[in-house]
Amino acid sequence: RVGQIITIKAKVNRAFKTSMEVGIKVTVQDILTNVEKVVSVAYATYVAKPVGAGKIELEPVKLLSTEDHLEYTLAIERRRIRLGYEQVFQNLMQESDKEGDYYTFEEEDAVSTDLTHVQSIELVQPPHANHHGNTFGGQIMAWMETVASISASRLCRSYPILKSVNMFKFWGPSVVGDRLVFNAIVNNTFQNSVEVGVRVEAYNCEEWIKDQARHINSAFLIFNTVNDKGELLTFPRIKP
Repeated sequence: RVGQIITIKAKVNRAFKTSMEVGIKVTVQDILTNVEKVVSVAYATYVAKPVGAGKIELEPVKLLSTEDHLEYTLAIERRRIRLGYEQVFQNLMQESDKEGDYYTFEEEDAVSTDLTHVQSIELVQPPHANHHGNTFGGQIMAWMETVASISASRLCRSYPILKSVNMFKFWGPSVVGDRLVFNAIVNNTFQNSVEVGVRVEAYNCEEWIKDQARHINSAFLIFNTVNDKGELLTFPRIKP
């Protein structure tokens, strides 16, 4: 909140051949109570930008503490799980394409997902880009959170609270001058939480005229919402 002190610590946990995992830990300190607590932990994967045609091979990380050794070991497991997720989702999508429209839904008082569809368009300008000219990943995530929050609010009629961002991946870059189209829709509700899927497509001027989109990002955002007493509210069932 306003007036609190946020500390962000980041370090490379492990360098693979041409990629690395960076661990990020965010803590907040209340200056009135002097209470400090962890508010977020994340792991980002970076690939070194090549110089010319050759790839950059990374040097191993020097491990200095017990925590360094632990994170080093866990990094390979997180990488394995991440790559496994991608394969599982590809298999599920291929199976669903073969089976066709097999799903029927019959539940009274369910809310149609059509009501939760939200679209937003943003123009990438110089302040939105890094020194490579590519759009900041954090800027794209902020835009995604906004459109996903509006989508979730269509169900809860309140202000959703973001709990996690899952499977956020860059499929390709976007640059200054691109138009980014954000589409969000509620995928499912789970009693006290809701999953919103967001897909981001990019167009340069020529692609915009020809309606040729580049899929650059997708993610799944999990929200919940609370009442004035801080109690979790229940989301209604949805009809896909």
